[in-house]
Amino acid sequence: MPSRPTRYLTLAAPAAAELEVKRSRFVCDVAPASSEEEARAFVEHVRSGSRDARHHCTAYVLGADGATQRGNDDGEPPGTAGAPMLDVLRGRGLTDVVAVVTRWFGGTLLGTGGLIRAYGDAVSLALDSARLVVRKLREGVLVDLDHAAGPRVEHALRGLADVDVTEVDYLPRGVRLHVLAAPGAVAEVERVVAALTSGGGRISPGRPSWVDAPRGRA
Repeated sequence: MPSRPTRYLTLAAPAAAELEVKRSRFVCDVAPASSEEEARAFVEHVRSGSRDARHHCTAYVLGADGATQRGNDDGEPPGTAGAPMLDVLRGRGLTDVVAVVTRWFGGTLLGTGGLIRAYGDAVSLALDSARLVVRKLREGVLVDLDHAAGPRVEHALRGLADVDVTEVDYLPRGVRLHVLAAPGAVAEVERVVAALTSGGGRISPGRPSWVDAPRGRA
């Protein structure tokens, strides 16, 4: 069974670019999207602002493993728009991303090869102007302590690499720390808690989350 992804590349924010080929105008809008509902909503948003255009061709890749992939030619010859758009998204290693290329026909037929190049180039131009982020998996860890140990353990955990204390609950019988840790750092969280509480701290699973970092950071 394949292991689940622990990081992937996506967009930090929407971006756009324009290309003209033989008087046909191609405008590509790209945006992050974490679900098919978000992707469809973005497509409709773009479409609603340019209803005079002949085509609104789309492609999106979703999921940490990029398992959900859709392309739509929106009236262009089959395989000339959605497929090359998807090829660019996949080739850039992106997921949780949607692309819409809006075309205004310029009066000259571009042919199959011309359309494939134009739609792919429009997406490439938009991605060239986009800011990318690496989305990293963080495991959720709940740490329950007595009041005396709470500040000491919290301070130690905040000093660990790839570990974030996101919330502290002060409860009648103790303190609960909400921690997000890289998968490889969970064992270190457990070790620190055990060492500082002589085994009295209690560890339980929390809710996993994805966090963003600028591209190029670990």
